[in-house]
Amino acid sequence: MTTYHDAKHDWVAMSRRVLTGDEIRRDEALAILQSDENELLNVLQAAFLVRLRHFGRKVSLHVIRNAKSGGCSEDCAYCSQSSASTGDVPCYPLQSEEELLQGAKEAQAMGAIRYCIVSSGRSPVREDLDRIIRAVRRIKREFPLSICVSLGILSDEQAAELKAAGVDRYNHNLESSERFFPSICTTHSYAERKATAARVKAAGMELCSGGLMGMGETLEDRVDLALAMRGVKADSIPLNFLDPRPGTGLMNRPRISSGDVLRTLAMFRFVHPAREIRIAGGREACLGPLQVLALYPANSMFTSGYLTTPGQGYQADRRMLDMAGFEVVEITDA
Repeated sequence: MTTYHDAKHDWVAMSRRVLTGDEIRRDEALAILQSDENELLNVLQAAFLVRLRHFGRKVSLHVIRNAKSGGCSEDCAYCSQSSASTGDVPCYPLQSEEELLQGAKEAQAMGAIRYCIVSSGRSPVREDLDRIIRAVRRIKREFPLSICVSLGILSDEQAAELKAAGVDRYNHNLESSERFFPSICTTHSYAERKATAARVKAAGMELCSGGLMGMGETLEDRVDLALAMRGVKADSIPLNFLDPRPGTGLMNRPRISSGDVLRTLAMFRFVHPAREIRIAGGREACLGPLQVLALYPANSMFTSGYLTTPGQGYQADRRMLDMAGFEVVEITDA
């Protein structure tokens, strides 16, 4: 039986190196993902030491608004809103300014520091962009929330307009490694995703960019995604774990194990010691009663559900955080 003392890696020593400014190597990141179940708590403890230095026991809550649902022209194999999906999901046009403001009010009431407006589609049409800009300006006047939007592929001009309107952060996930990406999407390229990420940074917004695990990628692909986040200079990294949706190309894939989820989060913490790492979609489905352990490497989470799937609910999330001794970040702390 492998024990901490005869394991190949001293995870705590690795965390100390990272805390002195060293970057872990690709083979070391891969070793975290390859570690066995007997080492899991040691891996989590080492990742927690890094998290503790940069974020203490604080957790940032984010609320996501599915502002425009369904009808997307893209063929992403994991997404129930894509053109390739036969799943039954809500389909509606962009919500009104008043509905978007109501979402902000609800997010503030839940103690969220960030309100995330998400619209389906390849890229925003003029009418939708104008409405979102008007809504963002009103939200920034009325609520002390940070605003993130996710509208797909952007031009330079669109990125500049969003920044001028007061958008703090833009979400555009790379989703997986460059090698694996063509296996899950053929209607746009990895290069297009990276180009939008670059435009977001050039416009002066923070970049929120992460990925989805469990689509059939290798452990090496997960490491390459983590390293790609360095390349695009992501400020926030949301990590989703596939909860297969009916009617999608990945509907028959099994969920990844809770151990794999936790090792992946730990690996991203080692690669990105001071970045916000958010546990996102699939948290409840893939971790179940172990989900609070995700917050030992991660320092952020979505509450009150995701785009087309519900979560365990805000009250349950707060109980979980309180019982584990985590502290929810207040808007004044952000």
